[in-house]
Amino acid sequence: MTNPTSTTPASGTPGALAGRREWTALGVLMLPLLLVSMDVSVLYFAIPSISADLEPSGTQQLWIFDIYAFVLAGLLMTMGSLGDRIGRRKLLLFGAAAFGSASVLAAYADSAEMLIAARAVLGVGGATLMPSTMAIIRTMFTDPGQRAKAIGLWSGVMTGGIALGSVMSGVLVQYFWWGSVFLVNLPAMVLLLVLGPILLPESKNPEPGRFDLLSVPLSMAAVLPVIYGVKEIPAEGWRTEYVVSVLVGLVFTALFVHRQRTAKSPLISPALFRGRGFAPAVVLNLVSSFGMMGSAYFTTQYLQSVLGKSSMAAALWSLLPTVLVGVAAPVAAQLVQKGVHRAHVVSGGFVLAACGYGLLACAGTDSLWLVLAGAGVLASGIVTVMSQMMDLALGTVPLGNTGAAASLLETGAEFGGALGMAVLGSIGTAVYRHDVPSGAPAAAQETLGGALAVAGRLPGDAGKALATAAREAFTNGMQAAAVAGAVLLLGAAVLATASLRKVAVHEDGDDLGTGAGEPLPAAASEPGTGLTPA
Repeated sequence: MTNPTSTTPASGTPGALAGRREWTALGVLMLPLLLVSMDVSVLYFAIPSISADLEPSGTQQLWIFDIYAFVLAGLLMTMGSLGDRIGRRKLLLFGAAAFGSASVLAAYADSAEMLIAARAVLGVGGATLMPSTMAIIRTMFTDPGQRAKAIGLWSGVMTGGIALGSVMSGVLVQYFWWGSVFLVNLPAMVLLLVLGPILLPESKNPEPGRFDLLSVPLSMAAVLPVIYGVKEIPAEGWRTEYVVSVLVGLVFTALFVHRQRTAKSPLISPALFRGRGFAPAVVLNLVSSFGMMGSAYFTTQYLQSVLGKSSMAAALWSLLPTVLVGVAAPVAAQLVQKGVHRAHVVSGGFVLAACGYGLLACAGTDSLWLVLAGAGVLASGIVTVMSQMMDLALGTVPLGNTGAAASLLETGAEFGGALGMAVLGSIGTAVYRHDVPSGAPAAAQETLGGALAVAGRLPGDAGKALATAAREAFTNGMQAAAVAGAVLLLGAAVLATASLRKVAVHEDGDDLGTGAGEPLPAAASEPGTGLTPA
């Protein structure tokens, strides 16, 4: 059984098998991770009650929804690098305390401004928790087979938490007041604060260099405008301000990359990309997130607006596809451990996900089970890819940089999700607007929700005809977006085969490039220096 303050072998060195302590610690880590992912969707059912109680303006309501994801995405790289410097367990416990405190503040907020501020602090806590949990898993599970299983569980919990958040919100709001959706976070955070110091190992980069303060605002200026722009485009269209926002973000991205290449102690070390497998892992993980969130944009609306399910019924139905997710990652890990090349497993995952999009492309306006099956198959393929890419990325970097590596993966996933919704959402919207009757009111030509609202006010057959036409137009848009998604994922399967086929699996299971790259800094790459004991 591993001492929680012991030094763990550096990347590439075979590690001892994890024991009961490590697996128990993993269970403790999964609870806050589940809650962080649930917080993305936990307001879906609570917002009507919040609106009635706090009376936020339209702009304030949008910020109540969006501020959490914006702060989280903007601070991921900063917090991952900070954890490598001050200690991942220390940062994790700080994040848990902040997340728990902000949950209480949000639950008892008496104004929209107070709730927005609390959600922002929740985003700060989430940004510390996500990369820290992944980095600590890499520290605890040095055996490649056990690490793959642990990361598979991490991936499943992250994916399932987003679906579970909306259902949990509906149940709590039905029986309690809206603040209960935040108070449910407290038991898990208290458990982490009590058991974390006992079960979790402390680790950090022994020679991290000075913290580059200039990179922090540069990273946020690179991430936030792009996320904001691509998030608004599906709903509002390619308006000038959103395109400009994306372009401004890309300019700051170039400045951020230049800073990382020239700074003595960069926030994200360019050395991470010298391992043959790391860059493909980041890119393929981004593409997989694109596919996942792009489909979610349509399936949630399909269940509610096309099939006419209530919000609670739609949320419950949406849980069914996640059943397959729990199987996908462990099966993928077993295949790799039994000798199937990772490139084939990942490309197979992309092909499976493309088949899921293929099922969605065949859906009509009354295809509940086909849509659920498509969503389940797609999610299984995507989680297969995500779990393998996380395992590959963390296995190819020195332990001193796992926090930064994990944060870069998560930031890429945020970009991918936003791009998926923007690109596929725009395709679906364009087809919808083309197919909806040209003589329909302006609101009906914009969105399916607007069409159904207009149809409800029209008399008799006119309302039914508009609603039917709008549902068919939306379904046609979903089909077109699904075809585009399938083509993209099939292209990603080819890319995975080409980029990963030369990433060898050594006898200890750690993935290392077969080609010789530039060596990592000595302090981070020499055996025995990947961790500093607490």
